[in-house]
Amino acid sequence: MIILSANQELTLTSTRDQYGNTDMAALRDEIVSWCRELGFQQAGISDINLATAEKRLYDWLAARFHGSMDYMERHGSKRSRPDVLVPGTVRVISVRMDYLPEPQAKMTQLLDHDSRAYVSRYALGRDYHKVLRGRLRQLTRRIEERIGDFGYRVFVDSAPVLEKAIAEKAGLGWVGKHTNLINRNEGSWFFLGELYTDLPLPVDEVEVSHCGSCTACIDVCPTKAIVAPYSLDARRCISYLTIESKEPIPLEFRKAIGNRIYGCDDCQLFCPWNKFAKLTSEADFAPRHELDKAELTELFTWDEETWLAKTEGSAIRRIGYQQWSRNLAVGLGNAKSTPEVVAALKSRQHGETELVAEHVDWALAQHDEQEMETDDV
Repeated sequence: MIILSANQELTLTSTRDQYGNTDMAALRDEIVSWCRELGFQQAGISDINLATAEKRLYDWLAARFHGSMDYMERHGSKRSRPDVLVPGTVRVISVRMDYLPEPQAKMTQLLDHDSRAYVSRYALGRDYHKVLRGRLRQLTRRIEERIGDFGYRVFVDSAPVLEKAIAEKAGLGWVGKHTNLINRNEGSWFFLGELYTDLPLPVDEVEVSHCGSCTACIDVCPTKAIVAPYSLDARRCISYLTIESKEPIPLEFRKAIGNRIYGCDDCQLFCPWNKFAKLTSEADFAPRHELDKAELTELFTWDEETWLAKTEGSAIRRIGYQQWSRNLAVGLGNAKSTPEVVAALKSRQHGETELVAEHVDWALAQHDEQEMETDDV
């Protein structure tokens, strides 16, 4: 049963004694089967001992690699101790769902395109938070139909949860050198979700790393954000710069960003394990509004009302119109210099926020340089 405590935290109040007559091994097998029926490609069970991951987290925070993401250190031990976040938790049901919408070769061809935008492929369709959360809630209803009330709480990248460390312990894959989760049979193009529960289910075997001596992800990172194997400096990461950060994008990274206007997929695109990745069958993850092949100039013409309409139900909504415009200005600054590109930038040179105007001015300066180089030739 789930109850609200005085401070509005969800607390699991049922006890192991309540489930004394339940065959937990059989229930575990049923849960895995139900997860597949609900569209998840895999499910596993983890205990709540995340001591190793906790140390890595604290070391990462101490290095200030989280940048402006203050929420990463705001919750204390709740992030690495599931039973502190949700008292009564003894297990975590971890699930994954594929989202790759198109062949990787097509995505590679779009990287650093001279006129088109690149949007991280996880954000092309419907907001994954909504999709996975809905399926996990359906899972809880099936469990309730089977055993009655039980303690649980659903998470989909929505609270202080070490989802990748949990998934690794649940046998869904291993955390690669780029810090994403990799499955040996499916690659890494998938979302994760969790169900914290008081059900004492049998746990799965922890997956081990199979990265070996490979450094592909480190070598291809445009901004050298993977500063060491298994260590990511978010302050250099394009996903952080274009999504998490609300500040001006540092000059040293703008050229390297290329046409990546929302997130970055390079470390996954060039990971050898993704030769096993499969295309998603989820209609919700299909590209919307042709964002998989949109021209930078077209996107830059969207006013805020148009942007709100075309990003409804999308994860892109989280960054807001100003950050979207900032990112596009950088993309246009890196685009091939054409009258259309310069005109698009000049159309928004005035009357914008300070954040957008500064990036538009930078972009126009890049095209001035291209013109001078052409004149010199």
